[in-house]
Amino acid sequence: MKLKIFYLTLFLTGLMTTACQSFGPEVSSPPPSSLFTDTWNSGIDKSEPSFHIQNIDANTVVFRQSLRTTFEAPFIYLLFGEDRALLIDTGVEGGGLRTEVDKQIEQWLLSNKRKKIQLTVMHTHGHGDHIGGDSSFQDRPNTEIVGHTPEAVSDFFGIADWPSESVTYDLGARLVEILPTPGHHPAHVMVFDSATHILFTGDTIYPGRIYFKCGKLDALTKTIDKVATFAKTHNVQWFLGGHIEMMATPGEVFPQDKKSRRGEHLLELPVSNLKDFQAGLKDLLNKLVITEYDEFILLPHPADPRGKKPPNWCLTED
Repeated sequence: MKLKIFYLTLFLTGLMTTACQSFGPEVSSPPPSSLFTDTWNSGIDKSEPSFHIQNIDANTVVFRQSLRTTFEAPFIYLLFGEDRALLIDTGVEGGGLRTEVDKQIEQWLLSNKRKKIQLTVMHTHGHGDHIGGDSSFQDRPNTEIVGHTPEAVSDFFGIADWPSESVTYDLGARLVEILPTPGHHPAHVMVFDSATHILFTGDTIYPGRIYFKCGKLDALTKTIDKVATFAKTHNVQWFLGGHIEMMATPGEVFPQDKKSRRGEHLLELPVSNLKDFQAGLKDLLNKLVITEYDEFILLPHPADPRGKKPPNWCLTED
């Protein structure tokens, strides 16, 4: 499975540059963020650290893995409760995430006059750019690592009816809700944090390429409808996903292999984007092709892309 995903990533990286991207002038000054003080490192400085770290609040830390270490540049989230910390995703292998997470935990323990705290390592889904750092946590004391299959996630969090049921996970005076959201990946989940009103959306909602296999349109549509209903009843204010791939200029996307970027889109997306997601997926029922929008790209793809070319390659899927 890893080889198939790796092959598809390489194939799309090369092919999508000429087949389904539009490139306009890069934007030098992105709009101010509603959540973060600094503009995220984006590879401009060749000596930038492997991780750029910012706090949303004293108990919520966000890491971005450098474009200089991986074109994926994934975002990783660390949430502290009174009894345990929750790490959402581990990025691409080799970035040194364990060291950075340990530093943040040590600082939190010092600030809160604590000696230790349990760490749970989970994933939005099982692709390599979200589980790559797992091995560095395997020997860490007071740490448990959640698997990344539907069965492993269900067993750990106590989800009896996958993917219909959502469950709460108590960090200690901080409840998060685990939402099964298959479509991009069979074991994809989102995590809603009631303390910040943020839904951590992985690779299902973010300013970039929303990949899903040609036969998974129905699953992704059900997921987005589920998220829309959840957002209305849980006061979701922001979506924070796994990557930034769009420019600040509406509809413009960066090449995947670019090691530096100017004028990136903001990481956070407002809930209002759900309307475009739902409308876009509905349109794909008529013709399943790659479709670009201001804030994202819906990117259906064959399980095996060999011999097929985007954007209409799903129309020849067996």
